[in-house]
Amino acid sequence: MDKEKIIAELNRHKKLPYLDFRLKQETEDFTDTLFYTLFDANTPVAVNLELLENKFNKLMDMACWDLEKPSEELWGNYISHLPQILENLNLDAEAILNCDPASLSIQEIYMAYPGFYAIAIYRLAHELYEEGVPLIPRMMTEYAHRQTGVDINPGAKIGKSFFIDHATGVVIGETAVIHDNVKIYQGVTLGALYVAKNLEKTKRHPTIEDNVTIYANATILGGDTVVGKNSIIGGNAWITSSVPANSKVYHTPEIKIKTTPNV
Repeated sequence: MDKEKIIAELNRHKKLPYLDFRLKQETEDFTDTLFYTLFDANTPVAVNLELLENKFNKLMDMACWDLEKPSEELWGNYISHLPQILENLNLDAEAILNCDPASLSIQEIYMAYPGFYAIAIYRLAHELYEEGVPLIPRMMTEYAHRQTGVDINPGAKIGKSFFIDHATGVVIGETAVIHDNVKIYQGVTLGALYVAKNLEKTKRHPTIEDNVTIYANATILGGDTVVGKNSIIGGNAWITSSVPANSKVYHTPEIKIKTTPNV
């Protein structure tokens, strides 16, 4: 096959009429700028808010979306929520500092903890999700996913003082609801019991009430599944039905002692 035929075949198989990967790159740049605006001491807030508005408008123009609200109104609504988002993120950082004996300073939490970074980008993306902005919120959380190993869908609802320790492998689905003062460890999945496209508009993921701790590699599935407040879910537990408040759920391993012949 000659070069011209190859080019023609590639163009024929590009099924989407418009897929501009600059949108992904610009979203990642927007996410970085937003994070630095909120947390970096050397980044001027007033200057960067104007810069961010320009970046946001560019994203909306690139995507060619026909939304009910103009981008200026969306941006105005979004930045009005930034002080509350920052307040909640500071509570998240304090929760990590207070719960993790390995944390040496609050600065370490902001700069070196992947769990905090993943929560931060989730909270910043969630507000855009709530405004009905398509694609960009998901690209923001996927950017954090790529860097931290934490997959939080921007549609999830997460309360105050949320703590993710070690971070790697955590999955939180779109319709998950997490109340206040919840702690989860690496490898935890808050997922769907069934995966089918016709369940798109239904609650598919569990609800975790206040003061719950979920240890490493536990899996909790189902939209009707509720883990009651003050409960502890042990590592490697598999849960598909509700757990009453003040419960302890453990995975019990089977232990077999290996014996050596003639000993």
